[in-house]
Amino acid sequence: MLHAYWAQLMRTFVRSQLGIMVFALGLCSASSLFINAYASEAYGAAPSNIKEHLDRLVLAYPNTIDRHDGKFLFMKNGTRFPISDNKTNKTFDELLAKPDIDDMFYVPYPAGSEPAQPARNSDPGRVRFEPLFVAMYGDCTKHEAVKNLRTIKWLPKHVGGSVTITRINGVDKALEAVSRELDELPNDLIKYLKPIAGTYNCRAIAGTNNKSMHAYAAAIDINSKFSNYWRWSSGSKRAPIWRNQIPIQIVHIFERHGFIWGGYWYHYDTMHFEYRPELLPSKGSAG
Repeated sequence: MLHAYWAQLMRTFVRSQLGIMVFALGLCSASSLFINAYASEAYGAAPSNIKEHLDRLVLAYPNTIDRHDGKFLFMKNGTRFPISDNKTNKTFDELLAKPDIDDMFYVPYPAGSEPAQPARNSDPGRVRFEPLFVAMYGDCTKHEAVKNLRTIKWLPKHVGGSVTITRINGVDKALEAVSRELDELPNDLIKYLKPIAGTYNCRAIAGTNNKSMHAYAAAIDINSKFSNYWRWSSGSKRAPIWRNQIPIQIVHIFERHGFIWGGYWYHYDTMHFEYRPELLPSKGSAG
C-alpha cells in the first residue's frame, strides 16, 4: 500500500511539472507573438495618393505655402522643405518624433464619420512636420507666435468669454465661424463647449519634445469636464481604451471650418480641435 501511495504521488508531481512547463511555454509564445507584432510594424512610406495630399496642403494654406514639385514644398518666404526623408522603416514612436511631410498623411482623417474605436496607432493629424508649422506660425519659444495673436469672443450668446488664437492662415476667422454655429446649438450641448480648457500655450505635447498645436495658437480644447484623454485611460499606454462623450454635432461644425478632432485618434484627446484643413475633403481655409 505504501509503495502504491508513493507511486501515485510521483505521477501527480510529474503531471504538475509538465503542466507548469506547458503554461510557461505558452506564455513565452504569446509574448513572442506580441513583441513580433510590434516589431513588424513599419512606417514612413508615402501613401499612393501623396500628390493629392500635397495639392490639398498647398490649397489649404495659400498665404504661406507657394507650391510643391513632388520632391520639395516651397514656402512663400523662399524656404523649401523635402517631402520625404526616404525612411520607410520607422517605428510608430519615430513616426511621431521625426516625421517628414508625407508622414503627415500616413492614415486618412475620417471626416464626418461616426465616432468609434480607431484602429491601432491610427492618429490622423497627430503626426506633424514641425518645421512647416514653425515656418507658418512662428516659434513660440522665440516669441514669434504671440505677434500674430487675436482675441475673439467665444459663444457670445451663451456668455462663453473670449479666446486667443492666431491670425495666420485665417485661423481666427475660422474659429469665429465655428463659434457662431456652435452658439445656435440647443442649450443642452453648450455644457461641452464652455468653459474652454485652453487655446494658445507655448508648450510641448505631453510626454514628447514636439510642439503642441497650442504652441502655434492654432488649436482649442473645449470643456475638459466632458472630455476623455488616452493618458487618463484605464487601459495600458500601448492599448488605451477609447472613450468619448463629445456629441458628433459639435465635431461636424468644427470640421466644416477646417478643424480636425482628436477624438478620431487611437491616442485620443476628445477635447482637442486643431486647424488642419489639408486633412479635410474641402479646402476649409478661411483665407
